[in-house]
Amino acid sequence: MTIYNELLNIKIATLFAIGAILCGCGNNKNAKTLEESLTTGTIQVSADESFKPVIDSEVEVFEASHPKANIVVTYKPEADCIKDLNNDSVNMIIVTRGLTREEEGIMKAKLGYIPSYGELANDAIAVIVNIQSKDSIFDMSDMRSLVKGTSGYKYKVVLDGLSATSTVRYVIDSLAGGQPLSKNVMAATSSRGVIDYIGNNTDAIGMVGVSWIGNKDDTSQTSFLQKVKIASIECSACQPVAYTKPYQANIGMRRYPMVRSLFYILKENYDGLGSGFANFLTLERGQLIFKSAYLFPTRMSFQVRTTKIN
Repeated sequence: MTIYNELLNIKIATLFAIGAILCGCGNNKNAKTLEESLTTGTIQVSADESFKPVIDSEVEVFEASHPKANIVVTYKPEADCIKDLNNDSVNMIIVTRGLTREEEGIMKAKLGYIPSYGELANDAIAVIVNIQSKDSIFDMSDMRSLVKGTSGYKYKVVLDGLSATSTVRYVIDSLAGGQPLSKNVMAATSSRGVIDYIGNNTDAIGMVGVSWIGNKDDTSQTSFLQKVKIASIECSACQPVAYTKPYQANIGMRRYPMVRSLFYILKENYDGLGSGFANFLTLERGQLIFKSAYLFPTRMSFQVRTTKIN
């Protein structure tokens, strides 16, 4: 009889344990799986297409260091990445802004907590023209009038879309002052599409993230520079006034005027693979990859020293 009671108690305890596990899984859609850790498992990431070259490099190095990690990145317009925050399958997004207070409230109501987010690097929007173009120096007033349709220049302006992308949002907010874009602004399907169009047309200028065109150590980007060239833009804060290109020092010192930030937004509230990848992006190795891609890493300390050349 005693043995029977012990067996019965074991069965009851087992059923309670299974029930607790099932209830826990059902109540927390973002729960950590048994196979996932900071360096193992599979996660889905949505990233702004403007940053594909550098994010591809970050993922390649992270996965090489952690063979059991599988980071699946889908590149899409920024607005679509933001929408993916409501998708239970996406743990992280990489975009050019953090969350608004309204978005924080929505996510807290949905998840029970606010996703973590932080700045990773500073990026610049590079202005490119055909290699044979006579014009490669522009004032900021030229940039504004081109997208508004009031410029004396007869160039088409080519962006990586006409809505939803971070580049378009920057152009509307910072150049057009929130006004509708001119009819001379046209859309390519991607950043690569912008470069290809400008390389084949002398009557247009394009705007792309600098990570697509600024890395002279990337053979694909050096091939782009056989078809297009990077324009110099007025630095109105410089004394005397200068015209600068989106080189790292100019981005970091804000000598180049068309600068934006890159952020990660992470929904995990546990030590999962998304947290491991976010840590990697913010620490030395990840920051050095941003540096190698000619973005300006913002989690590293830099000193500016005055030198004299004899």
